[in-house]
Formats: sequence, structure tokens, C-alpha cells
Amino acid sequence: MATQTAAQRRRAEALAYQEFVRDCPTSRLLDRIGDKWVTLLLVALSDGARRYGELSRQVPGASQKMLTQSLRALERDGLVTRSVTPSVPVRVDYELTGLGVSLLPVLRAIKEWAELHMADVGAARADYDAARAERVGDSPERAVRAERVGGDRTGRLARVG
Repeated sequence: MATQTAAQRRRAEALAYQEFVRDCPTSRLLDRIGDKWVTLLLVALSDGARRYGELSRQVPGASQKMLTQSLRALERDGLVTRSVTPSVPVRVDYELTGLGVSLLPVLRAIKEWAELHMADVGAARADYDAARAERVGDSPERAVRAERVGGDRTGRLARVG
């Protein structure tokens, strides 16, 4: 057995961990539902089948490309079915599958947790930013801008609950 340097050992461990994460079912699910448009589409479809145009109105801000990509990904994952009715113009409906419906309680739980705890998360962020600014001799406002925090999505899952 060849001797490895510490750097080689760390690299091998990092590769093994990346492989584990890539194959981890939880990680793969979080990658899918962590996408903003996917979650909003699942919520929009929770009331029943919708046409593409209805979905684009219910999920404002999503480009046609992102909406189409997200719907295809959901269809590929077996969470959504796409039904084409031959007519003029062609009618395309999207609907949650049983698997997609089974994911709704998970989204509800995330929504409820966020509603209960996001104020606490915001306070913790403010405390962290103030302490960090104090350590580096910067203003808290500048520290917050430097660590660009993601947009506020609260309320977008309101229909799930």
C-alpha cells in the first residue's frame, strides 16, 4: 500500500464525500425542491390540473424557459404528468402524480417551520453580522451587503398550508 500525503488523503476523502452526496436520496430531493420555480409549481398544481398558461400566471417572474425546464424536470422525476389533448390549439395540462401529492406535506412542514422560525433566523443573522463587523472593524450594514443574503420568499407557499 502506497503512503499518501495529508493533502492526498484529504483529496481522496473529499472525493468520497462528494460521491456520497451525489448518490444520497435526501440530497437529490433537496436539490430538486430547493429550486424556487419547482416548489412554486408544485404548490400551484396542488389544487389540480393546470394548463401551461395558467401556471405561468400563477408563478409570476418565471421565464418561459425556466417554467418549461422545471416542468420537464418534475415530469422526469415522476412528480408531474403532462397530458396532451389533440385540438386546435393543442391543449397541454400538467397535474401532480401520486408521488407529487405525497410531497405536499413536506412542503407544508417547511412552510410552517419558516413561518415560526424565520424571525429567529433573521435575528441570528443580524447578531452574526454585527459581531463580524465588530471583528473586522466594519459597519453592520456593509457586512450584510458583503454577504449578500438570498431574497425573501416568505408567503409564496401560503397556499400549501
